Amino acid sequence: MKPPLVVLHLDSPVPAYRQIASSLRRHLVERRLKVDDVLPPVRQLALDLGVHFNTVAQAYRMLADEGWLDLRRRRGAMVIERDAPRAPDHGQVEALLARLKDLTAELRSSGMSQAQIAVALRRLAKGV
Repeated sequence: MKPPLVVLHLDSPVPAYRQIASSLRRHLVERRLKVDDVLPPVRQLALDLGVHFNTVAQAYRMLADEGWLDLRRRRGAMVIERDAPRAPDHGQVEALLARLKDLTAELRSSGMSQAQIAVALRRLAKGV
């Protein structure tokens, strides 16, 4: 049985559209979603996840803005060949690093050592 494309945690403080975009981005970066793959229609994925269709549409638009998807009416969202990423936006990088710092603090407070966190981060970076 194939794992779900998106796992959503409705009790999370992270907005649903960001969780959806993050799940899909992970599949894209890890090449589990390939060029010309068509994502589920917005309304279908919204029904499957139990969210409003605008939530899924916002996640799809976010990924289209990042260059991952081509969005067309009646055809849906298709994975496209992505140009090389542009130079990093330093403000965005700082915001992402701040989120990573918060996650690292959560990991430490749940009992992981610095060494365990470092190993996990290296493993994750290699997988990306």
